[in-house]
Amino acid sequence: MEEMIQKVQDHLLDKLPFVLYRKPNQKEITGYLQLEDTLFSINDFTEKGFIISSFDGLNTYYIPEEKAEKFQWKYQESFIQKEEKSLLFFESKDEEVFVSLVSKGVQAINNKEFEKVVLSRNEIVAVGNKSVFEIYESLVYSYPTAFVYCFYHPKIGTWLGATPELLLNVKEDVLKTISLAGTQKDVGTPAVYWQNKEIEEQQFVTDFIVSKLKNELESVSVSKPYSYQAGSLWHIRTDISGRITPETSFKKIIQVLHPTPAVCGLPKESAKKFIIENENYDREFYTGFLGELNCDVDSGQQNADLYVNLRCMQIKANEQDMVIKQSLKQVHLYMGCGVTKDSIPEKEWEESVNKSMTMKKVL
Repeated sequence: MEEMIQKVQDHLLDKLPFVLYRKPNQKEITGYLQLEDTLFSINDFTEKGFIISSFDGLNTYYIPEEKAEKFQWKYQESFIQKEEKSLLFFESKDEEVFVSLVSKGVQAINNKEFEKVVLSRNEIVAVGNKSVFEIYESLVYSYPTAFVYCFYHPKIGTWLGATPELLLNVKEDVLKTISLAGTQKDVGTPAVYWQNKEIEEQQFVTDFIVSKLKNELESVSVSKPYSYQAGSLWHIRTDISGRITPETSFKKIIQVLHPTPAVCGLPKESAKKFIIENENYDREFYTGFLGELNCDVDSGQQNADLYVNLRCMQIKANEQDMVIKQSLKQVHLYMGCGVTKDSIPEKEWEESVNKSMTMKKVL
């Protein structure tokens, strides 16, 4: 992997945009090295390249395929040391603030403002003698079933992640997506048991997605919910698919799906308003989406492979510091949890801590 990293590192030091990504269950990294520093915006989703969009949907950019050098690099399995048991210490005020936020969300649900809301927090974490590319390499090897990426643009910053959640995949007239919600830590037992709170939370997401897609697709099918493991966490998952028609609009489908109740809430607009007014920070591209748009189209049909930007980190450092181990001091982590009428604020704090370990494990 050293040869590939050196190539991208030189590109970063020239302050030129790039993305590296590895799709779930594959052993090939794809890279786009943009040849200029222009920030290209998406207009109607007929564009071709790698796309990244913010949580609020107001900022949707892409690296155009025709403006970039594209490469693919196959890699072999590597030994990754298993996570060591350790004690984690947090500022008590961080817990107090988040518990208070969740309590406020539960109260709003009881007041009939919305049925569900996904509330999040950010955390600044020290980096243990690693460059941005070593962090990315650790993510690739640690999370083989995730969509693992490293995105940089001098005008919007640097993001890395290992997301388990598909927003949508479109290929040969078939659209596939998933409903993913509910979280518990893997404790090594063969059976996973879910509380009513998690089951209800995930059903909210499924019902929302199906209701929206039935207006846009033909022959929508829905699997039964099942337990799905992503790293050291378990979730409830439902697979959903349907057939697109000549009248189907990519732009409209994305607009009605994003943000889903899995990252925002239900009803969407009232939950989104509560998030923006109460989280006290800008999510930016956390809980946005990213991935391939219309790449390698031969038949003239649109296709896409887009993922929700979860289990991610933002790096706020200059280009030189990102490539020197001792110079990269800290990263910003983002994690959230679904809040319903049955939520216990202290338990939601614990869930956010568990989710933070996906990124902390590689730092």
